[in-house]
This record gives sequence, C-alpha cells and structure tokens, in this order.
Amino acid sequence: MLKNLDKLLQDKNIRPTAMRLLALEYISSQQTAVSLSDLEAAFHRADRITLYRTLKTFEEKGLVHSIMDGTGSVKYALCEEGCECAPEDMHVHFFCNKCQETICLPKSRIPKIPLPDNFKQEEVSLVIKGTCGSCS
Repeated sequence: MLKNLDKLLQDKNIRPTAMRLLALEYISSQQTAVSLSDLEAAFHRADRITLYRTLKTFEEKGLVHSIMDGTGSVKYALCEEGCECAPEDMHVHFFCNKCQETICLPKSRIPKIPLPDNFKQEEVSLVIKGTCGSCS
C-alpha cells in the first residue's frame, strides 16, 4: 500500500516524506472527508502546523480538494484520478446532519453556470444537507 502511495505523491510532484505518506494513507483509508482535527486525532504526536502544511501541499498539487460544508471546519478528500479540481471537474458533496460526516458524490457533477460578462469564477461549491444512509 505504501509503495502505491509513494508513487501517487511522486506523480503529483510531492516529495514523499514519512508524514506525507502517513497522512495520505489515513485520508485514503477514510470513507468520508477529513478535517485537520481528524488528522490531529489520528496522529496525536504530530505537529499541527506540519499536518496543516501537508494538507495544503496536497491541495495545491491537486491530490485532495477542500470542502466547506458549513460546519466551520474545512474538510479534505482525495481527488479522483484524472481530476484537476477545476470547476468543470467539481462534484456535489453531502453533509449528514446526524453523524456530521461529509461525503463526496463524484457522479453528481456541478453544472457550469454561465456568468455575466466581466465576472470571473474563482470557486464552486454545492453541499446537500440531510441524513445519510447509515443514519436513516
């Protein structure tokens, strides 16, 4: 597993440090998006700044995307293979009001919204809130 993660980091031009490999292994093993606090809980001896920088590096290199789900805590999830996290690749996210988990819905794409002239799109987000299948 770590060999594949090492290659995944190298493919994104990210130097595969021990912490980056551990963080990527943790994120890839989760079924839902994770927050910085989730990473801190998983690696309680790791430095918060190192974990934050790891997430930001992953995001800048297109390995993960960030999700603002309205909880006040940014969540991160792995990007799909071939995704550039450009607006045309953006997908819907689901936030469960009961378990507080955020789940990517990659098959549900956010449509391109035509903007007036001189408007520049910088970010797109669509979060559906409700109750997930596990909590129903």
